[in-house]
Amino acid sequence: MDIPQALLDFAGGNAVLIAVAIFVIVCVMLGVRIVPQSEKFVVERFGRLKSVLGPGINIIVPFLDKVAHKVSILERQLPNASQDAITRDNVLVNVETSVFYRILSPERTVYRIRDVDGAIATTVAGIVRAEIGMMELDEVQSNRAELISKIKAQVEDAVDDWGIEVTRAEVLDVNLDAQTRDAMLQQLNAERARRAQVTEAEGRKRAVELQADAELYAAEQEAKARRIQAEAEAYATEVVAKAIADHGLEAAQYQVALKQVESLTALGKSGGSQTVVVPASAMDAFGEAFKMFRGRA
Repeated sequence: MDIPQALLDFAGGNAVLIAVAIFVIVCVMLGVRIVPQSEKFVVERFGRLKSVLGPGINIIVPFLDKVAHKVSILERQLPNASQDAITRDNVLVNVETSVFYRILSPERTVYRIRDVDGAIATTVAGIVRAEIGMMELDEVQSNRAELISKIKAQVEDAVDDWGIEVTRAEVLDVNLDAQTRDAMLQQLNAERARRAQVTEAEGRKRAVELQADAELYAAEQEAKARRIQAEAEAYATEVVAKAIADHGLEAAQYQVALKQVESLTALGKSGGSQTVVVPASAMDAFGEAFKMFRGRA
């Protein structure tokens, strides 16, 4: 049975259309590239760098261009690494480090370095040994922030040509051998004992100083009291001298008579005896004082 020519022509036309449709679909599939937000695609044409595709929908030339590398731009962490280093004062330490980085220029990373993680780890190890070699052990332990800052800055300079940004560098631990730790512990105990002795000596010195200050203060107060008493006696003497100068011998006799009267009065108030023997001269003096008193009144 012969197939009609029209049917053959229709089938042939449909085959061409189907082939064209398939070709178009393949071209669309090869030419349209959807890049995730966390990645960048490196496109090559005939083995050479053509472009770098960013996140979103991108169009390339099918059959001529191809995505050669898919590079993650997320921040990465290198595995923790340990390396030995010798300080300036010849102490062997084991330093544990960790580095975080991310790729900024994938075209430079994929064409300039093969093993990014290994290259960065080697660079960090060399920089750590060099920096610690310029520091003493006490500086390494007390200035860890400064050490981290120096390591980060030098690593950034070293990996700049690779299109990488070092976001963080950490010195996780600085380990010492057993002998060094024992020596440091002995030194620490000796320093604590020295400080205790110094504190005790300063306390004794302060106590002596305070005692001396107290004695000096007491002496100053006693001298001040004596000075005031001397000034009072001098003032009384001055008053008597002035009275004698103004009133002559009469004032002096008046003062002597008052003193005698005061003495007799005190003797009379004593409880040891009820009888008071008064000399005639004392009575005369009392009379003279009474006359003077009446005269002054």
